Amino acid sequence: MTRKSIIVLAAAAMVAGLTPTVASAAWYGHRSDIRADRRDIRADRFDLRRDRRDLRRDERELSRDLRSGNRAAFARDLGDIRRDAGDIRRDRRDLREDRRDLFRDRRGY
Repeated sequence: MTRKSIIVLAAAAMVAGLTPTVASAAWYGHRSDIRADRRDIRADRFDLRRDRRDLRRDERELSRDLRSGNRAAFARDLGDIRRDAGDIRRDRRDLREDRRDLFRDRRGY
């Protein structure tokens, strides 16, 4: 009886050691999540550069339209500048959130 219970306990300990625990299950896919966060950060930086370039172009057009006195183009350029500024704000917020998510993934939060 004693020998049989020892074998059962040893077998149970081996099975428990081979099964993933709750802590190790949380790390499943950890590397792919970090890669996805880095990819998101690169894409956000690209969007931010593109929107800043677009904003500079619209500001140049606004200045040109101001000098020429073209009111319709001036109003259109102001709308473009407002849209681009909003895009930049959203891209910066998204970049901050992605950086925060990457930090939390690296630290295991």
